[in-house]
Amino acid sequence: MNDLRERGWEKIRWVRDHMPILGLLEERYAQEKPLLGKRVAMAIHLEAKTARLALALKALGAEVAVTSSNPLSAKDDVAQALSEEMPVYARGEATEEEYHAFLRKVLSIRPHLVLDDGGDLSYLLHGEAWELGQETLGVCEETTTGVIRLKKLEREGRLRFPAVAVNDAQMKSLFDNRYGTGQSVWDAIMRATNLLVAGKTVLVVGFGWCGKGIAQRARGLGAQVIVAEVDPVKAAEALLEGFQVAPVREAIREADFVVTATGCIDAVT
Repeated sequence: MNDLRERGWEKIRWVRDHMPILGLLEERYAQEKPLLGKRVAMAIHLEAKTARLALALKALGAEVAVTSSNPLSAKDDVAQALSEEMPVYARGEATEEEYHAFLRKVLSIRPHLVLDDGGDLSYLLHGEAWELGQETLGVCEETTTGVIRLKKLEREGRLRFPAVAVNDAQMKSLFDNRYGTGQSVWDAIMRATNLLVAGKTVLVVGFGWCGKGIAQRARGLGAQVIVAEVDPVKAAEALLEGFQVAPVREAIREADFVVTATGCIDAVT
């Protein structure tokens, strides 16, 4: 356990040197502690970079509780290390029941602020965990999926606190979605399948910023890329970028890999 924890700290220390903007913000505000007295609930992909963010929030005065927004992405070594500094409820490959229980435990601090990735904390605060959001001042949401869920609540007149759509910020959509997601998707696929991408046929469903990055990286790895996109303007853009464009029902017959990047369920049925 100690070896696992130390490996987590090594990763967190390493990313610290590669996150200079967060470091500058922490240095600037650490003395005045603008988050003093505020409770922050986080559901994020729990790895070294997000652990670094959680530690920065604590340094600014916040009481922080953390879980993973996806059990498949939670890094046990990082979770063990971070648990020395704040409550952490997460483990890699947690069951669905465990994952749901972790979300509830994070919300048990009755957060003033929520940092969400996918909308699961917000969903609970508008449903079965309503009572835990009585003091919630607002949420920031990092993903297309989570923003879609929040906008649905807004349309229905049920959104109970302000929401910041971080996903829609230019620094997020133009760069993190396109380059970060574009790379990490293929990192994950190669780790999971142990297959070479070069020479394969890849179907990318959706040509928003995430889809563009996924398609570009796949082509860079040597794949033949087909794009399926219902928006005719984006479909035309994909065609002019040199990708083959076809409906899902046709392209899926040829695909070795299918990657959906729409933010919606049932893009492929």
